[in-house]
Parts: sequence; C-alpha cells; structure tokens
Amino acid sequence: MTTHEIYEHGHRDVTGGWLRPAVFGAMDGLVSNLSLMAGIAGGAAVIGSGTTPIILAGMAGLAGGAFSMAAGEYTSVASQSELAEQEFENERLELSRNPESEARELAAIWSSRGVDRDLAEQVALQLGRNPEAALEVHAREELGMAPGELPNPWLAAGSSFISFVIGAAIPVLPFLFGATTFMWSLILSLVGLFGAGALVSRVTARSWWFSGTRQLLIGALAAGVTWGIGTMVGTSLG
Repeated sequence: MTTHEIYEHGHRDVTGGWLRPAVFGAMDGLVSNLSLMAGIAGGAAVIGSGTTPIILAGMAGLAGGAFSMAAGEYTSVASQSELAEQEFENERLELSRNPESEARELAAIWSSRGVDRDLAEQVALQLGRNPEAALEVHAREELGMAPGELPNPWLAAGSSFISFVIGAAIPVLPFLFGATTFMWSLILSLVGLFGAGALVSRVTARSWWFSGTRQLLIGALAAGVTWGIGTMVGTSLG
C-alpha cells in the first residue's frame, strides 16, 4: 500500500424519507390493530357476541389507520420540506446580498472545528464564486441538509400506507381464514412483531434478537392492557 492510495466506502441513503415511515407504519399497524382487536375480543368474550365485532374492528382499524398514517406522513414531511425550502431561499438571498459576511460565517464554522482560520477564510471566499456550490455548503453546514436532499412527501405517505396495511392485516388474517378464537390472531401477531423487529435490525446497529424481542414485548404489553380494558368494559355492560 502506498501513501497515495485512498479507501472509499459508501453509505446508505438516510435522507430519502422512506425508512422511518415504513418502519413506523408497519409497527403501528400491527400494534394498534392488535390492541384494537384485543380490546374488542376481551369485551366480546364476556358478552358472547362472537367474532364478527372483532373482524369489523380489525378491518375498520386497518382502513382508517392506513389513510390516517399516510395523510399524517404526507403533511408532516411536506411541511418540513417547505420549511427547509424557505430556509434555502433565505440563505440564497443572504449569499447574494452579503457574500463576504456569509464567507466569514462559514469560515468561523470550519475554524471552530480545527481548520486554520486563514485557510478557512480563503476556501470560503473561493467557494463563494459559485453561488449554487456555496448555497449547498452553507445549507449543509448550517441546516444539516442541502437542496436536493429533502425527503419526498409522496414516498413517505406511500411507504407509510403500504406498511401499515401489511402490519394491520396480520391480526385479521386468522379470522378471515375461519379462526373462532383470538388466540390465533395473538400468536400470529406476536410472531409478526418479532419478525418485524428482527428485520429492522438489518438496517440498524441492534442485534436481531434484541430488536425482535423489544418489539414483541411492546406489542404484547399493548395487547394485554387493551384486553384487560375490554374485559372490564364487557363485564360492566354484561
């Protein structure tokens, strides 16, 4: 190996706007629909109303939750992008009005990180000769992202919608195939929770068993609490 050799390595896309809503949608769909159906099942077990209310609750929770998640993700990501775009425009205006001041500001940032002050100022001034390049560097240093790196609200909404539907469908499936007790739904959902948590570990630093067990326990706790609430309500109504 010579002193001139350079090692290159890539990074996964962390600004695309799909991973967080996809993971959140799947987990929320599974946990919320499992909990909703558990509460209905707890009450139905006391009242003796059969599985129809459970299936209706599951399908309603799936449809309503999926559209709610998608709308919420789209609005939140779109608002975030619009705010960032406005900040980019403000920065572009400042660069055109006060290029020297902006160069000093950028040089101060680099200097605070250990770069020689004179060198930082020279680089900042030279960079200012290219307005778009200057905007990109200033935005990245001051805002944490640059133009062109904003998450796509439609991608976030679509990822959230699809993943929520997949997650929310898991507790319903046993009943659609003829199950008559909530136990099969619970078992399949807990397996799904563990599997989803383990799958997420592929893109994080956590081990598969830690992520899977954590999500399983969270879902089991939520289902247990709502089952208890449903049982109490069913008892009072019965």
